[in-house]
Amino acid sequence: MKFRIDGSDAGSRARAGVLTTDHGEILTPIFMPVGTAGTVKAVHQRDLASDIGANIILGNTYHLYLRPGLDILEQAGGLHCFIGWNKPILTDSGGYQVYSLSDRRKLTEEGVTFQSHIDGSRHVFTPEKAIDIQRSIGADIIMAFDECTPYPCDYDYAARSADITHRWLKRCLNRFQDTDNRYGYQQTLFPIVQGSTYIDLRKQSAEEIAATGAEGNAIGGLSVGEPPEMMYEMTSLVCSILPRDKPRYLMGVGTPANIIESIALGVDMFDCVMPTRNGRNGMLFTSNGIINIRNEKWKNDFSPIDENSNSFVDMQYSKAYLRHLFVAREMLGSMIASQHNLAFYLWLVKQAREKILDGSFSRWKDQMLPKLQQRL
Repeated sequence: MKFRIDGSDAGSRARAGVLTTDHGEILTPIFMPVGTAGTVKAVHQRDLASDIGANIILGNTYHLYLRPGLDILEQAGGLHCFIGWNKPILTDSGGYQVYSLSDRRKLTEEGVTFQSHIDGSRHVFTPEKAIDIQRSIGADIIMAFDECTPYPCDYDYAARSADITHRWLKRCLNRFQDTDNRYGYQQTLFPIVQGSTYIDLRKQSAEEIAATGAEGNAIGGLSVGEPPEMMYEMTSLVCSILPRDKPRYLMGVGTPANIIESIALGVDMFDCVMPTRNGRNGMLFTSNGIINIRNEKWKNDFSPIDENSNSFVDMQYSKAYLRHLFVAREMLGSMIASQHNLAFYLWLVKQAREKILDGSFSRWKDQMLPKLQQRL
């Protein structure tokens, strides 16, 4: 993997770059649609590439391990071949499930024992196994196994959690170096900064992660319920420590406003289920603000979903038609809303990149933020 910076903003830490993998280039800043089980919910891979403009998506290690299973993925030649996607893929490590499935797991120094949400069977994830699974899945970028702490979280727990994440990282790095790429292309490992919302723990974790010399780095354990100002404080601190010449990935973030604010702090990569999850429930993100498409006010509104967008769905369908689909509980409504939201997120980071390169990012950010957060 290679990463170069094409330009930066004079009034912030925002930068525009190019991340190159064996499956293609990724222009940064970038938002990565989440394809938990080998699919971005309600969106066809064809539309992801052509209409939405995605050039990297995510897969979830824990879910893919359980279903369809590594046997099937290996027989298919890896996740790219299995789902018919020839662009880059990033996989998480299963570490988020240490947080989200806290009632179904047991954590020890060795690793984590999960109880499957599908059939109740038990499975052990160790740092070594997390690397092996991601090698089999075949993602271009794979994540180190970590513990994502909840919020709020007391200091002692956060310190112990960060320590075990760092010890697990050493095991991940060793396993990664001792194993080969499975399908004839290069894979890259990103470590993850933890430390909850404690400045000294975040600083220590960022310094340890930076010292590994990895090709890219991630920031985890944020957007788990803490106030946005606290998330920005931790992100700013970590970005000031992580190497400038390596991509920085803020995991699980977030709203359009979160993304623009975090780009200004020096983040390059984002992912979140929000655009598709909220879309399936009728919430649309637009350049003018947030729309609840189920509201009566859109019943006779035949204007495009977002008149500032040139995406296929925005040009073809009106607010009135989309509202009708939701009221009638037609599946197409969720599909259109999900595709619109993803296209909007990709439009937003593309705009950010253009503004960074032409020197107007800070001014554009100040103009966009109030719009992005208002309810229409």
